[in-house]
Amino acid sequence: MTGNVINVKLQEDLKTAMKEKDKLRVSTLRMMLSEMKNAQLEERGELSEEKELSVLTSYAKKRRESIKGYEQGGRDNLAESERKELEIVMAYLPEQMGEKEIRAEVERMIAETGASGPQDMGKVMGQMMAKFKGRVDGGVVKTIAMEQLRGGRE
Repeated sequence: MTGNVINVKLQEDLKTAMKEKDKLRVSTLRMMLSEMKNAQLEERGELSEEKELSVLTSYAKKRRESIKGYEQGGRDNLAESERKELEIVMAYLPEQMGEKEIRAEVERMIAETGASGPQDMGKVMGQMMAKFKGRVDGGVVKTIAMEQLRGGRE
């Protein structure tokens, strides 16, 4: 797989956003490119497309955590700004799976791995995150998996 596909797209979109004087988009794209650059330095070379997706998934997760923190702190204006940033990031990630789809896949994964209780959480999480990398939120998968592993499976 050729690397830097997403990185090139980010750079092109940054130029466009700068021409359009879209400040939020410019700053968000710059932060995303910065995250890519840091990962590239860590890897000591070009990033694979999978690694690029991983970097963006991680960045999106940080935005979600910030939104949650700001909402809990009653800082709605900052939470809204983070939501707008998250929206920009999500445009570069594969379409996210819905909760129904995740539930069905978690059930299938539990059956496949023979998981029988919360102690098998790692098996299910590992399989799900590997198979649907970038398409699922780990927090949602964890919640659903724990619910199902505690439910009628003990």
